[in-house]
Amino acid sequence: MTGGGLLVVGDAVTDVVALHGSPVMSGTDTAADIVLRPGGSGANTAAWAAHLGADARLLARLGYDSSDWHTTELIKTGVRPHITVDPSHPTAVVIAMVDKSGERSMLTNRGAGGLISEADWDPALLDGVGRLHLSGYVLFAEPGLRLARLAMAQAAAAGVAVSIDPASTRPLRDFGVERFIRESASADLIIPNLDEALLLSGASTAERAAVLLSETYGTAVVKLGADGALVAVDGEMVATAAGVYAEVVDSTGAGDAFAAGFLSARSQGVGEEAALQAGCRAGAACVAQVGGRPRYGLDLNRLYPVHTD
Repeated sequence: MTGGGLLVVGDAVTDVVALHGSPVMSGTDTAADIVLRPGGSGANTAAWAAHLGADARLLARLGYDSSDWHTTELIKTGVRPHITVDPSHPTAVVIAMVDKSGERSMLTNRGAGGLISEADWDPALLDGVGRLHLSGYVLFAEPGLRLARLAMAQAAAAGVAVSIDPASTRPLRDFGVERFIRESASADLIIPNLDEALLLSGASTAERAAVLLSETYGTAVVKLGADGALVAVDGEMVATAAGVYAEVVDSTGAGDAFAAGFLSARSQGVGEEAALQAGCRAGAACVAQVGGRPRYGLDLNRLYPVHTD
């Protein structure tokens, strides 16, 4: 895919990030630095893509409680938001507990994001778009699954490339691996992390997983965290990239940043290896800060104001 905008369909989430230096103990207090960040896999990907120079758009469903704040945050990073505000449900919320290694555990309420549906779609969203990118979370609720089917079908009819990020292993298992592959097989690119790639392919190594997934999707990029990434095309390994060193503060959004870096680079016509390297650089920049979005001059631990009712 060369040229054209990037339309991301996915979630925008209020992230409550708790950085704790000692293990979380049941039944008592654990000291933590707690900050508020705009997040969500789809919104993070769009924000990083815009930050990297892409014409990035986001289709998402926000709640009545904080839609103005989220929309403003997207615009600040250069995203062109296409937002539906749900009058009856709050915006999705994730409580991310991040340990001293930067690894996170999450509690999630999908809120309005879990209700995104065909009613939020407009064929005009594809105008000027070169790639449609779906967050796997959209597929995991029936209204979102119908939206994904419609969006992918219209993208295919319009000659727009389609990519998908599988999202997370637990909802993938709950949804069903074979079902997920069947529903998303019209995509020409899949971007899983290692655990997702092994689950989806049944393989025991990243390389074999990438090869097998590329036989279904055409191109499979497997994210390996600090170890970099690799890509297979039509059943053949074609490129690898080493990880980029960073002092890890918070791993939230790193995979989203990688996807944005890879997709933005490919839209500019660069090859697979250079695109992998661009993805690794974006992922490294993300883990070196708190939260899953690019910074634009705000202090690392500043608490964001949220407008509520």
